[in-house]
This record gives sequence, C-alpha cells and structure tokens, in this order.
Amino acid sequence: MKKKRIYLSSPTMHGDEQKYIKEAFDANWVAPLGPNVDRFERDMAEYIGVKHAAALVSGTAALHLAVKLAGVKLGEVVLCSDLTFVATVNPISYEGGVQVFIDSERETWNMNPKALERAFDKYPSCKTVIVANLYGIPAKLDEIQAICDSHGAIMIEDAAESLSSTYKGKQTGSFGNYNVLSFNGNKLITTSGGGMLLSDDEEAIKKARYWSTQSRDPVPWYQHREIGYNYRMSNIVAGIGRGQLLHVDEHKRIKERIYYLYKEGLKDLPIKMNPYHVESRPNFWLSCITINSDAMSVCTPEKIRLALEKENIESRPIWKPMHLQPVFAGRDFISVEGDVGADIFERGLCLPSDIKMTEEEQNEVIDIIKSCF
Repeated sequence: MKKKRIYLSSPTMHGDEQKYIKEAFDANWVAPLGPNVDRFERDMAEYIGVKHAAALVSGTAALHLAVKLAGVKLGEVVLCSDLTFVATVNPISYEGGVQVFIDSERETWNMNPKALERAFDKYPSCKTVIVANLYGIPAKLDEIQAICDSHGAIMIEDAAESLSSTYKGKQTGSFGNYNVLSFNGNKLITTSGGGMLLSDDEEAIKKARYWSTQSRDPVPWYQHREIGYNYRMSNIVAGIGRGQLLHVDEHKRIKERIYYLYKEGLKDLPIKMNPYHVESRPNFWLSCITINSDAMSVCTPEKIRLALEKENIESRPIWKPMHLQPVFAGRDFISVEGDVGADIFERGLCLPSDIKMTEEEQNEVIDIIKSCF
C-alpha cells in the first residue's frame, strides 16, 4: 500500500466555507458577483488596511489590471523582481511592456533596493516597479517605496505569497499604489482559484471592476468603449474565501511553527533557512533552505528532493530567476553583488510546509534531509 503523501502546501478547509457556499446556493446566486463577493472584498480590504478591493479570478488577473492602471504602454520598461514566479512579470508582456529584472538581496531574497537605484540610473524614464514578497517574506518595502516615490514611479506590490505578513507593523498588500493577492490552491488561504486587487485609490478600483466585466458601459444595451476581460470572481468562490479568511491568522501561526521546527531540527547541518528582515513578521508560506556552498559536493537540493520523493513527500526547487527563463532571453538584468538569485536557485529547495502535516511527519522530513549529508 502506497504511503500517504505529504504535500508541499495543500488547501485546508474548515467547514465555515460551506455556510457561505450554501447561502449562495439557497439564494440561487451562483453567477459571478453577488453578496459573497461584496463582503469578501470589504473584509479583505479591512484586514489588509486599504480602502478598496476588487475580487478577481486570479492573482495574475489582478496583476494584469494593476499594470494597466499603471499605464504601461508598448515598449515601456518596467522594473521588476527577478526571483519570483512568472505570473509576477507576465502581465507586463500582456500590455506590450519590457521587463527589466532586478536582482535579489541576500537578507530577504527579495528585490535589492541598491540594484533598483542602479536600474533607475540606467532607465530614468521608467514609471512602474513591481516588487514581490517571495515565499511570504516581505521585501524592504518602505525603502523600495521611497525609491519609487523619488523617481515618480508607481509601485505595484505582488503580495500573492505574503497575505498576513507584516513589515514594520504594516500588512503586506498595502504598500503599493496597487497591491495584489492570490488565493490559489496552495496559498495561505484559498478560494480554489482567485485573486484580489487592492488600493486606496477608489477610482482605480472602479476602473479595474469595469475592465474586469468586459468593459460594459452602464447602459441597458451591451455597449463597450474599451477592450475588457472576464476577470470577476464568482459568488460561490468568494464564499469559500469568506470562510477561509476566518482562519488566516491560525494558518499563519501553523506555518510559523513549521518554519521554526525545521530551523531547530536542521541547525547542525550546513544549511540556512530562507531569511527575513528583523522588522518583519512573515507568514512563512513556504519554508525553504539553501545548502552552504562548501557542502554542495556532499549534498545538493536535487539529492534531497529525490530522497523525499522516494518517500512520497513533495518538495520543490526554488523559483528559477526570470532572467534565466528562455521566454525572457535578452531582457536586461540589474545586479550589485553578483547573481544572487541564480545562486539561491542553485543551492535552494522549498520544503513541505503543509499545515496539515503532523510534527511526526515533519520530523520524518528532517531525518531524511539529515540522511542526505
């Protein structure tokens, strides 16, 4: 009999979700939009500490609308995080913009503010920056925000992985002009799919809602002055989100416990956990490690991944940096201390961080990792 699989990060339902889904069914409100959508938007905006939100079909859709709101045009440069999932930067191409990738710093694995300054020296006319909070660890968001402000640039914060994380006491997803969340199945909370665009700019969110409903004009007949998209979240999906939001801080506490159990259990090995700034409180969405350079001849991330997979345990390589992706060959890459992102990718691994994983199961993961050295 095959051993039960330990997942990287799978959805965790609590039952509260069913209450709001049932309300939608009982009212026959199963189409896009509805009371669950309205309430999910209000509750999430309140939790994050922003004024307005638009619930959408995915975090990628939210990023796309953020890029449109920023006014990115054909051929315009957008400075963006390099070490991230491709969805952070793909929407730039949707609008015809050109990605310029900013290397990571070692302190948080996120966008290096010094590299961003260097990028503005090279591209002084750039008016948009997209910064991601990798694996739930906040970037130096105040520094990056200040740099954007000094250059008159719009900041888009990709908080898809960092819901509930705080930086200097402030929720991620509230630092940018436009901010993005994801509720994909593996995130801290999920709606099975889905995302949200947040901003203090009411008119911007109204515009995003307009675009996301096929840019339909407010007249009795179907009239469209602009190209639009079918991006709005359904009332049923939003019901799942409302139930999940009740447990967001509980999920965060469990993820934090997982991180520190790994840190303690692996402390005698030549590895380091994914780091974070002392003034941040991450959600530790994924616990990750890097193997020390001088130990790579003994053990590699792939050796550990295969050893875990042999026991039906899921792990995953660190995101491959965007400047190394074939689809973005030829894009500029700005760094100040070598290729940090590539180094993290080469030496790093995401460990199983599922909140349903028992302490016994996590100790098994730790023992397997130890056996690889």
